[in-house]
Amino acid sequence: MLLENLLISGGLVILTSMVHFLGLTWLSSFMTSGDKPQNTVLSVTAQGLSILFVVLMLFVFHAFEVWIYACLYLFLGVFTEVEEALYFSASTFTTVGFGDLVLNSDWRMLAAWESMNGFLLIGWSTAFLVSVTSRVRAFEANVDRLDEE
Repeated sequence: MLLENLLISGGLVILTSMVHFLGLTWLSSFMTSGDKPQNTVLSVTAQGLSILFVVLMLFVFHAFEVWIYACLYLFLGVFTEVEEALYFSASTFTTVGFGDLVLNSDWRMLAAWESMNGFLLIGWSTAFLVSVTSRVRAFEANVDRLDEE
């Protein structure tokens, strides 16, 4: 059973990491496509809205990854209710792990791997968001400098 757990866990780590990679790649290309903004207040507002868009899209990516794990729990028969599977998956993925729902010993290694996977993917998203935000801050500093001239 341990080998089965590790193979399934490893497969899900690869799958969700690929989903995340593709999502961030798409988001990066989306953010850099189009004309470069002019140095105006309007473009600064657009840059701020782009940060909000990035945050919302990161949430969508993570929600999709949580659903992947929840669907697996349902498929394996670990949970019979969608709400239970989603709740357990979300609390495990985010490493909160309330403990009010637990897996039997057959599948608890899967939950441990989901927690490690979620921790890393959330960290990756945080680094991405910091990068986007720093680019916007640098752009705003250039606008301020041009306004002073």
